[in-house]
Amino acid sequence: MKKFKFQLETLLKVTRMKKEDAEVAFAEASRKVEEARGALDGLLKEMQQGQQEYEALSTEGTKVTVGRLMTFNSFFAWKREQIEMQQGILLQMRNERQKKLKELMDVMSYLKSIEQLKEKRLQEYKEEAMQEEQKMLDEIGLQLTMRRKAGEAL
Repeated sequence: MKKFKFQLETLLKVTRMKKEDAEVAFAEASRKVEEARGALDGLLKEMQQGQQEYEALSTEGTKVTVGRLMTFNSFFAWKREQIEMQQGILLQMRNERQKKLKELMDVMSYLKSIEQLKEKRLQEYKEEAMQEEQKMLDEIGLQLTMRRKAGEAL
C-alpha cells in the first residue's frame, strides 16, 4: 500500500506560517499597547507632580504671582491635551490589538479545521490499510486451507 500523503499538506504549511505571522503581529500590537499605556502613565504622573507643586506653593503662604499662576494654568492645559491625545492613541492601539487578535483567532480556527481534516484522512488511511491487510490474511488462510484439503485428498 502507498505511503499516506495528505493532499492539502501545502495549504497546511502555508496556514501554519500565516498563524506564526499573526502571532508576531499580535505580539507587536500588544507591545504597542503597553508602550502607549506607559506613556499615558508618565503623563499622568507629570500632571500629578505639577498639581503637588502647585498645592505646595499655595500652602507655603508665599505670594503667588499672576505670571506664576498663568504658567501653572498653561502647564495643566498642555498636560490635559497631551493626556487626551495619549488616551486616543491608547484606544487606537487597543483597537489594533483587538483586530490582530481576531485575525489570529480566525487563522487558528482555520488551521485547526485543516488539522482535523488531516487526522480524519489519516484515520481513513489506517482503516483502509487494516482492511487490505485483513484481506491478505484471509486470502493466505484460504490458500492454506485449500492446500490442506488438496493434500488430504491425495
